[in-house]
Amino acid sequence: MVAKYHKYILKFKQPSGTSRGVINEKETWFIVINKNKKKGIGECGLLRGLSCDDRLDYEEKLKWTCQNIHLGKDKLWESLIEFPSIQFGVETAFQSLESEHPFLLFPSDFTENKSDILINGLVWMGDKNFMKNQIQKKISQGFSCLKLKIGAINFDEELNLLRFIRSNFDSDTIEIRVDANGAFDLSDALFKINKLSEFNLHSIEQPVARNNPDIMSMLCKNTSIPIALDEELIGVFSLEEKQKLLERIKPQYIILKPSFVGGFRGTQEWIDLAKKYNIGWWITSALESNIGLNAISQWTFLQNNKMPQGLGTGGLYINNFDCPLEVSKGKLLYNKKLSWNFDFDILK
Repeated sequence: MVAKYHKYILKFKQPSGTSRGVINEKETWFIVINKNKKKGIGECGLLRGLSCDDRLDYEEKLKWTCQNIHLGKDKLWESLIEFPSIQFGVETAFQSLESEHPFLLFPSDFTENKSDILINGLVWMGDKNFMKNQIQKKISQGFSCLKLKIGAINFDEELNLLRFIRSNFDSDTIEIRVDANGAFDLSDALFKINKLSEFNLHSIEQPVARNNPDIMSMLCKNTSIPIALDEELIGVFSLEEKQKLLERIKPQYIILKPSFVGGFRGTQEWIDLAKKYNIGWWITSALESNIGLNAISQWTFLQNNKMPQGLGTGGLYINNFDCPLEVSKGKLLYNKKLSWNFDFDILK
């Protein structure tokens, strides 16, 4: 068994805005395992500036992982505890290697195109007209759940955008989630949450920056909108630490990105704790290519969570890999009429 790693730059179709700035491209890495002329591939979904494993020794760790691939999935997962994106890549690469087809990882009614996954429509940050156009487009495409990135433009303008949606669609017709990406000031976060509450929002993600557990706990206790932790989960490695965080903050929801929280094994730990504490959860991608998104989507379907998931990111890039994943009327499908257009040689 031999493994190699490869760097790949994903290029956005259009600049994508978050509260941390505008991004035009995303670096990602792949691990390819070769065994008896069979190949398996996994994506290490690193997100610079946000992933806890955005470290100077990242490539060195990828090299070490490939040199020690013989240790197997479980031992490597434990050795890579501080590198969750590599954990995810290793898990997926082994699953790919062991599967009949390198991209048919978790066969189900989803991969047979007998069932689908409800997803939210993502609205990126930008000026008011840009965001309004996105909102109208997503609604016309049949999405019943919108996720709006907020925190980058004037707050009153963001309120007007929500007012525009609600003047045309009530909460029974369109569910709205907002994601602040930690952009609210600690001093006025509760005030802003209360202002947002008039629009019957489903939830607000990460209103203040991570590592403010006392503030976040206070917000979750006093909020008029359910709060979902996202970035707050990054860098929380052990089961004991995860349990302490949930007990301390008591959020209404947690949002799980396998590339950020330790792959499928780490995600499952969070899900089990969420069920224990009666906390809602859903799964999202972390801007991976279709290789990582395919793995996350197939695994997510098996979790049988009926809430809209955050898995509609496959169409963001001009140089993504064609695959059977397809978004239609606010749902993610696995269209068996579509095939993978992927050549392992492209990574060389």
